[in-house]
Amino acid sequence: MGKYFGTDGFRGEVNVVLNVEHAFKIGRFLGWYFGQQGPCKVVIGKDTRRSSYMFEEALSAGLTASGADAYLLHVTTTPSVSYVVRTEDFACGIMISASHNPFYDNGIKIINANGEKMQESVIEKIEAYLDGTAEEIPFALRENIGRCVDYSAGRNRYIGYLISLATRSYKGMRVGLDCANGSASAIAMNVFNALGAKTYVIHDEPDGTNINQGCGSTHIEALQELVREKSLDVGFAYDGDADRCFCVDEHGDVVNGDGILYIYGRYMKERGVLENNTVVTTVMSNLGLYKAFDRLGIEYEKTAVGDKYVYENMVVNGHRIGGEQSGHIIFSKYATTGDGILTSLKMMEVMLEKKTPLSELFAPVVIYPQLLKNVRVVDKAAAQRDGEVQQAVRAVEERLGDDGRILVRESGTEPVIRVMVEALTPELCEECVDEVVHILRKNGHEIGDEA
Repeated sequence: MGKYFGTDGFRGEVNVVLNVEHAFKIGRFLGWYFGQQGPCKVVIGKDTRRSSYMFEEALSAGLTASGADAYLLHVTTTPSVSYVVRTEDFACGIMISASHNPFYDNGIKIINANGEKMQESVIEKIEAYLDGTAEEIPFALRENIGRCVDYSAGRNRYIGYLISLATRSYKGMRVGLDCANGSASAIAMNVFNALGAKTYVIHDEPDGTNINQGCGSTHIEALQELVREKSLDVGFAYDGDADRCFCVDEHGDVVNGDGILYIYGRYMKERGVLENNTVVTTVMSNLGLYKAFDRLGIEYEKTAVGDKYVYENMVVNGHRIGGEQSGHIIFSKYATTGDGILTSLKMMEVMLEKKTPLSELFAPVVIYPQLLKNVRVVDKAAAQRDGEVQQAVRAVEERLGDDGRILVRESGTEPVIRVMVEALTPELCEECVDEVVHILRKNGHEIGDEA
């Protein structure tokens, strides 16, 4: 990770961490870099945050000033930008979103011509330009100045693509959708209605400041209530840019990313299409998922946290499904990034093909209680190297044995050490986490209040 760009783009509080000048300069660099061999096109999507409009204008100004044409998808999802870039003649794509963060944050995600996150080598060049350590970029002149193009047609093509992936009609199915007052508000209901579902939608009225506010995949309670109140067959909740999905079964119980990986991984194995007999997870997936895979004879890979690392593993090893507990699920046959709406269509496929409700599909997985505490620290590396901290971690590992696990890792975006324990009871989780957190505090690693 660089100075500005983390595992999921350049993200932070608007005009504090990420400002309009950053956006203009990123546009300037991309327009010049990809236009060195001739005119190029860059596609831009945005979520519903108030600041997304400002960043769209700034990026467009930077791109056109460098001679590139900016194609505007307007409010759309991150996976739709990825789809448009990889299926049409674009040099790269840009998504303006801070995903599940509050409205006052925003972010700039850059997608390469293959629909994947931009290569680190290019990100390093962008950062050098932002820091003023790279050579100045010339302005385009006269007829070489770029233009802005309304490209809502690209978003419509993506909607058509999603509809084409359904294997059966949804007629007779009662489905709830929580659009998080974000990007899915412009797409999800259209897809489910076109497929024949009786669709009930909540949080699809964005006002620029209500994205993710008490709704979506990070606040699943509202969808659980809707499913129970309306006696729905299933519910799906997305995050701000709709690259995540959580499910709610017919009883109103949550099925998170681990559950989705189990259900679809098993479905693929039963059909003989689970390439390499392997599902890719991150180190944060629940121990219960791995035990369930073991019973099925399904193998698994564990990567660092971040869908970027999941996808890299899938590409290198030829795996077909992977994802995160947080709901980023990648179906590499259909997409190069997590796609919340695609994920919900895949869950509908399993339910309809097997004629089985979601609760029964997930029933074989016994999820272990999990507790995660974040400690803000002076130096992440020093905290990890502390011998007494390492000793406390080993003591917890011995105490838990095969009936639990502990994971102590550094945050990729904050000065934070994350201490996570899974065990047979919530009480045991609390005891084990506190043992390690106590040592971090006692040895002077913590700064400020607990995050």
